[in-house]
Amino acid sequence: MSEPRWVPWARRFVLGFLALFTLVPLYAMVSSSLKPLGDVQGEWEWIPTTLTIQPFFDIWETIPLAEYFANSLIISGSAAILSVVIAIFAAYALSRFRFRGKNFFKMTVLSTQMFPGILFLLPLFLIFVNIGNTTGIVLYGSRLGLIVTYLTFSLPFAIWMLAGYIDSIPKELDEAAMVDGTGPLGALIRVVIPAAMPGIVAVGIYSFMTAWGEVLFASVMTDSGTRTLAVGLQEYSTQVQVYWNQVMAASLIVSVPVVAGFLLLQRYLVAGLTAGAVK
Repeated sequence: MSEPRWVPWARRFVLGFLALFTLVPLYAMVSSSLKPLGDVQGEWEWIPTTLTIQPFFDIWETIPLAEYFANSLIISGSAAILSVVIAIFAAYALSRFRFRGKNFFKMTVLSTQMFPGILFLLPLFLIFVNIGNTTGIVLYGSRLGLIVTYLTFSLPFAIWMLAGYIDSIPKELDEAAMVDGTGPLGALIRVVIPAAMPGIVAVGIYSFMTAWGEVLFASVMTDSGTRTLAVGLQEYSTQVQVYWNQVMAASLIVSVPVVAGFLLLQRYLVAGLTAGAVK
């Protein structure tokens, strides 16, 4: 049955509207980052009369952006790697083994996604402070504390999605590897992980993006030495001045790692999310 003639036009209209909804703010960001500060603060002009790349140089001097960039890379990268490693073992156990409390563990992992993150802010803060006072391990105001915080957000989803993906991998592959003389750990490393690579990449990207753009916990759990980009961008606004052109330029720089990673790993991300969602 052929679709009505108006359907393709309606589809084009909706897609065109969504494209404008995305591209217009992006154009405003790019054009503002290439304007002098006076032009940005003045009346808005869709076509800039004066173009300059000076804001892209000034952003590194106005605030310690390079330090914040390094903090974000270390924290987000560490959180993503730890999430992937822990989730692989947990998901493999849920998918391949039977043990007491398995269903309860699954329900507990999923139930953590029902609560907003702000509910955990004060408890985590108190836990980190008490751990520091008792053991001397500094978690509050450190990179380690923020990495642990982001693990609490990304791990439940990572375990749930990877468990679904590993369920879609035939168990006969594991059995064939064990017949060749390897154990469960060897089957995981040699067979399951290569077959589950799209799901693993999707989990890694999700964990990295969650940590990269998080603001609430980063603003409370960090100090001037461990501040991340998401919080550091606020320093372009002072009591007497807001450097809007530098804010836009820095925002473009901040988005480069995420956009580049998404474009390079897009096929793995789509395959991983699709398989995990179907299962």
